[in-house]
Amino acid sequence: MLNDRKEKILKLIVEEQIKTCRPVGSSSLCDKLKVSSATIRNDMSELEEEGYIEKTHISSGRIPSEKGYRYYVDNIMQLKKMNGEDTLKLQTIFSNKSLKLNDTISKSLEIISEITNYTAVVLENSNTTNKLKKVIVEPIDEENVAAIVITDKGHIENLNINVKGCNLNDVKKIVELINKLIIGTPINEISAKLEFEVKPKIAEYINNYEILYKAFYDAFNDFKDNSEVLIKGRNKILDLPEFDDVNKIKKIVSALDEDYIKEKIEEDSEDINIYIGKENNIDDDLTVVKTKVLLNNKESTLAVVGPKRMEYDKVVSLIEFIKENIER
Repeated sequence: MLNDRKEKILKLIVEEQIKTCRPVGSSSLCDKLKVSSATIRNDMSELEEEGYIEKTHISSGRIPSEKGYRYYVDNIMQLKKMNGEDTLKLQTIFSNKSLKLNDTISKSLEIISEITNYTAVVLENSNTTNKLKKVIVEPIDEENVAAIVITDKGHIENLNINVKGCNLNDVKKIVELINKLIIGTPINEISAKLEFEVKPKIAEYINNYEILYKAFYDAFNDFKDNSEVLIKGRNKILDLPEFDDVNKIKKIVSALDEDYIKEKIEEDSEDINIYIGKENNIDDDLTVVKTKVLLNNKESTLAVVGPKRMEYDKVVSLIEFIKENIER
């Protein structure tokens, strides 16, 4: 842990960097801390040696390192109370009974992005953490059946399966085998189990099983990959001064690509977690604040993506407010 004065110096450097995006020099801290510039310079040198701040190439001032931001978030930061105007904007959305939940989420993300100038994301989590609990099949017509897939976490998915030219009794046999052999299997592993465990058994019980097997295989494969992502304010982050050259812009645009976000941003914790720089697996120049929420009985991720000099106190308060109202 840092001593009180070093902690105050780090706090001021972080908060000034967040506000101005400029390196902070020792002279600007003297009046605020009521100590000599020599004392400030000595403490800043020690903070640099300990890895909490670092020099930039363009100034003698210092900026927080990832370690410095992490210390600030874990030990110094106090949540900022939302102002009345921001609260009113969001309360108006959540109290509008005529809006569907999906529209409420979309408008909330727009407001978060507008308030912060960062990018707001909701991702319906993938099915990798869900395990198969039961499959029920119901005929729709002579050519189609509805396979109702239920997971251990209460997720229910209706899969429309074309069984043209197949016997309904054969369909029921396949479902019985699936329920017998692969209950408890994570959804993302079902395709492999169908291929290596269910398929050989089907061949023993059903003639001309290939068409029917393929229909079920394809349906489960689609279920595995059907996560959806909603991104608002994708371009706002590009207006920030730290992303001022072509190469950085290209990196951020790639990092905020929908398919890339789907792979990288999922959160499995109900806490609000902050991932700074290298911690976030998206881009080293970004910070991601995210949490798991329940939307339409599906586990989802709510996230805000911004620069490392993010207004952490403000963003965490916003996410707390959104999470509480969504789940209510």
